[in-house]
Amino acid sequence: MVAHAYSVAFEGVEARSVEVQCAVSPGLPAFSIVGLPDKAVSEARDRVRSALSSLSIALPSKRITINLSPADLPKEGSHFDLPIALSLLAALEIIPKDVVAGTVSLGELSLDGTLVPVLGALPAAMAAAEHSRDLVCPKACGPEAAWVEACRVIGANSLHDAIRHFTGAAVLSPATAGEVSQPFQGRDLRDVKGQEKAKRALEIAAAGRHHVLFVGAPGSGKSMLAARLPGILPPLSPVEALETSMIHSLAGLLDDGGISRARPFREPHHTASMAAIVGGGRNAKPGEISLAHNGVLFLDEFPEFSRTVLETLRQPIETGEVMVARANAHVRYPCRFMLMAAANPCKCGFMGDATRACSRAPLCGEDYLGRISGPLMDRFDLRVEVPPVTHADLDLPASGETSATVAARVAAARDLQTARFTENARVHTNADAEGQELEEITQMDAEARSLLVQAADRFGLSARGYHRVMRVARTIADLDQSEGVHRPHLAEALSFRLMSAKES
Repeated sequence: MVAHAYSVAFEGVEARSVEVQCAVSPGLPAFSIVGLPDKAVSEARDRVRSALSSLSIALPSKRITINLSPADLPKEGSHFDLPIALSLLAALEIIPKDVVAGTVSLGELSLDGTLVPVLGALPAAMAAAEHSRDLVCPKACGPEAAWVEACRVIGANSLHDAIRHFTGAAVLSPATAGEVSQPFQGRDLRDVKGQEKAKRALEIAAAGRHHVLFVGAPGSGKSMLAARLPGILPPLSPVEALETSMIHSLAGLLDDGGISRARPFREPHHTASMAAIVGGGRNAKPGEISLAHNGVLFLDEFPEFSRTVLETLRQPIETGEVMVARANAHVRYPCRFMLMAAANPCKCGFMGDATRACSRAPLCGEDYLGRISGPLMDRFDLRVEVPPVTHADLDLPASGETSATVAARVAAARDLQTARFTENARVHTNADAEGQELEEITQMDAEARSLLVQAADRFGLSARGYHRVMRVARTIADLDQSEGVHRPHLAEALSFRLMSAKES
């Protein structure tokens, strides 16, 4: 007889349905698993055998075959333990077949039958909801999976609890969703003394999700400014929070099943490998750019990153997704992030400082910043020179606007963009607009258009640079609550584009 259970296999953030078939037939005693399993799945037979033995359930002296269908889909991970055990118990008529066939299950089994938490409960719940099935998972994964309201989630502590639930001896209550953690307020922008232009650039970048590059001497406050960026970003919308949490679920970053409304802020070290940044590895896991989806990727000491790593950022910045190609699979991850980079002006860091002049200037700076290729540099919407702060400024009391004040303007600008792009699911912020849509939303007057054309001819802006100036100008106008883009908006956008550019 053949019994059926269901689980999932992960391809990027997508959970594909897997049918677990169990056949118990006459023949020499054996326990085999087929259907392209990896090592972790193949070892499930020993964990399942031991877990059943701990419950005093003896396997019959027959041939047991587990087939994971579709057979050409790679199966990876220990979460197949529970569905294999349930299909086997259904084949042995210990639990009802029809009840098992109406659920999706995942979970790793300990040798004593305890269920161990696994990754990916949230996307698994979404896959179960699509097929109108319940989800059975380890109890620790229940709060995470329960965020999918269309799916009834059952969390069990052990295989024994699951058996009692399926037989009706002790029905388990559905899991409840975890807590929504409040957005992290971050450090206050008011603490930053001076650097008014850099703070203005942060505000514009946060309002329109524009990429920004800070160039300045060591100790000028580049990292300090970056640390205050989370405090002015608006919280994630419910849809964005679910998208981000699905990626973090696969990476094991969700705490106690809670979903955060704070935008991700990832800051990998400059020694990180390409697989760590872009994604990949043996199981094609999401990288830092995907973990920063709907948030910020901060790359300090930007030129110190490997040239290969930097160049791989070019396509994800444009498309908002990354394809991790492997010999046996192609995995796609979303990565719509805001790139914030910081760099010293040269290797020693003191080029342009009159008190500590760089002995190799200007070659030192050209060689150092030359590690950033022209195409990659062209993708930064805002380029800001961050000068050193004088000691006199450091002695002054904190002044300027607080993060809360700036965050209110950013939120108002984001609200305008949400209303503007409500009918276009592909576009979320001004940074995503392109083509005819960009022309329509800009609403540039004649003076602004004339200034843009003159600047493009004078400084040799690329087509990409031309359109990025338009996007930044639209965001500046949104911060001013202006319907159209006027000459002052465009002039400010050009000042950020051309200050550090070498396009003339």
